Amino acid sequence: MAGSEPVTAPDQHKPGHRRSGRIGAVLSAAVLVIMAFCGNHRGRVEDIWLVGIAALLLAIVIGDAVLRRNGLRS
Repeated sequence: MAGSEPVTAPDQHKPGHRRSGRIGAVLSAAVLVIMAFCGNHRGRVEDIWLVGIAALLLAIVIGDAVLRRNGLRS
């Protein structure tokens, strides 16, 4: 059974399409910002949450790019 497949650890299985994930995160952040500024909100709590989540998504994308450029993530 093990002779036909190489034995690998679960962390060696890499997810595919990293670029698509980055593009999706940036587009989602853009949609959240548009929703914050073009919505029919009376209070600012919704706007703060939408912009905060968009900023978090962008921080994750930027942090991932920096770590990959420095060779700290594979």
